[in-house]
Amino acid sequence: MNTLTVLSIFSLGASVAMAQTPSIFHGADLKLGEKLIAENKCVACHQQKVGGDGSAIYKPAGRINSPGFLRGMVEQCNTELNLGLFPEEVTAIGAVLNRDHYRFK
Repeated sequence: MNTLTVLSIFSLGASVAMAQTPSIFHGADLKLGEKLIAENKCVACHQQKVGGDGSAIYKPAGRINSPGFLRGMVEQCNTELNLGLFPEEVTAIGAVLNRDHYRFK
């Protein structure tokens, strides 16, 4: 395989991934989102609210039904808990949650 072919395949894969990511999360820093989720102990808070492993909070009977609403819920946590997250950090967390739990396209 030549370099041009490899680059074409890589580019196609990146294009498919972008097409599957809601526009609100395009360019989000997933590593930052993962780091912020861990640092702010989001899982522990969710476990306190819903019990178990906390994952039940992610799909409460259709409450979160769009990428924008998902990002808004992260912003709500940011505001209520006075986390002091910047908009790009809220988006990064939302992108991770979308990737791992919601899978909006």
